[in-house]
Amino acid sequence: MIGRITGTLAEKSPPQLLIDVNGVGYEVDVPMSSFYNLPALGERVTLLTHFVVREDAQVLFGFLTHDERATFRLLVKISGVGPRTALSILSGLSVNDLAQAVSLQESARLVKVPGIGKKTAERLLLELKGKLGDAIAAPTSIAGNAQGDIQQALLALGYSDREATAALKALPADVGVSDGIKLALRALAK
Repeated sequence: MIGRITGTLAEKSPPQLLIDVNGVGYEVDVPMSSFYNLPALGERVTLLTHFVVREDAQVLFGFLTHDERATFRLLVKISGVGPRTALSILSGLSVNDLAQAVSLQESARLVKVPGIGKKTAERLLLELKGKLGDAIAAPTSIAGNAQGDIQQALLALGYSDREATAALKALPADVGVSDGIKLALRALAK
C-alpha cells in the first residue's frame, strides 16, 4: 500500500524515525544499517517502505536500499520470523553478511543476532538457501572453501566477524585450513 516515503526527517530514536511529509508525521521503523546512514535532522530523506497491518497495529518499516527491503520481505515469509525479528536480523547483519552466512551455512553468525536461537537460525539457513545467492557468490575454489573453514573456526573460538575477516585478509590465498588457522591465531594474538 505504501511503497515509498519522502519527507523531512523530524526525529530519530532508534529504531524509529518520524518523517514529516507535508505536515503529516509518519512513524517508520528502520534497521540499524539504514539508521546509521540517515541524513541529519531537518533534511529530506526517501525511504522504501513495507507496510504491515495486524489486528492490533499498523506498522511502517523503512529501508534505504532495495536489497534491504527485498531481504526483509524474504525474511517475514519464513515461519516464526515476524517483522520485528526480520528488523533485528537486518540490524545485526548486512544483506551481504546474511547472504554469506546462508551460502556458507554458518548458523553461528545468525545466533549472535538478539532474538535468534539455534532452531530459528537453522530454519533461516534452510529457507533462505538459494534465495540470497545473487547478493554474493559462494566460494567455489579450494582456497575459498579453506577461507570459509578458517573463518568458521575463528568464529567458533569466539572471535568476532570483524576480527576473523581481518585475520583472513592477512593470509596467503593458497593456505590450507590447519596452517591458516595457526597463522590467523598468531595474527590475532598480536
